Amino acid sequence: MDWDKLRIFHAVADAGSLTHAGDVLHLSQSAVSRQIRALEDSLGTTLFHRHARGLILTEQGELLFEATSSMVRKLDTTAARIKDSEEHVFGELKVTTTTGFGTMWLVPRLAKLYDRYPDLKIDLMLEERVLDLPMREADVAIRMKEPSQQDLIRRRLLNIRMRLYATPEYLARAGTPRSVEELGPHRLICQAPQTPQVSSGAVLAQMLLAQNMTSSLLVNNYFGVLQGVLNHVGVGILPDYLTADFPNLTRVLPDIESNEVPVFLAFPEELRTSRRVAAFRDFVLEEIQAIRKNQTEAEALLASRG
Repeated sequence: MDWDKLRIFHAVADAGSLTHAGDVLHLSQSAVSRQIRALEDSLGTTLFHRHARGLILTEQGELLFEATSSMVRKLDTTAARIKDSEEHVFGELKVTTTTGFGTMWLVPRLAKLYDRYPDLKIDLMLEERVLDLPMREADVAIRMKEPSQQDLIRRRLLNIRMRLYATPEYLARAGTPRSVEELGPHRLICQAPQTPQVSSGAVLAQMLLAQNMTSSLLVNNYFGVLQGVLNHVGVGILPDYLTADFPNLTRVLPDIESNEVPVFLAFPEELRTSRRVAAFRDFVLEEIQAIRKNQTEAEALLASRG
């Protein structure tokens, strides 16, 4: 059905008069009448009973008016939401990041984002595979290296390093190693070097596993490594952004760490003006600033324990 004819029909049904509808639509009475007749012809039915006092909807006309009224309400709601979108953030946002960063850092902070934007719907995809942002597999990505795809807006969030951590309880039981050689009797918790991960973490794991350690626990993501460390299983290789959230961890062998790993936030150029993307980006940046503010204090505490 022709939307212009439906729009005119709705105005006539709402006004109950061709003349009044013409005034609202800025059309002549004859033009409105022609459109109504054309709509009735296309549907093969009569929509109005005509009498001296005006127009009354037929049964078929009532059905169509109910449908056009629903359409008008939805359009009005949509228009209002578009106008309000500069202040109001709503709708679905597809975010992708690594399993470790997503589970250990991002998810625990999302309550604050939802408090700020309760109508936001986040579809969080945690995997090591790099999703195709220009093809809209995701709207926003947080990755442990600079994206290589074109037509992306990117922002460097921070640099991280992989370091060795253990709980005070574990070290009290097993002793604190003072050199790489003294790691031998300890249990190393890490990702296997061949597991998909940042290359610097793999290099560090490979170097430590080569020390002929008595025991090891290999996990395919850093969340599993963290759980092993928190439960006093051994000494784990973990990213240093965790120190602010887990100040009870003790850094082991402070001179041993990976090369720097850059963390980037990226999204397609076409989403530059998206309020959802901007809200998420600003939230992450605020949280990163909080990390930088607290990390010095946390590291000082860990150093004093080491």
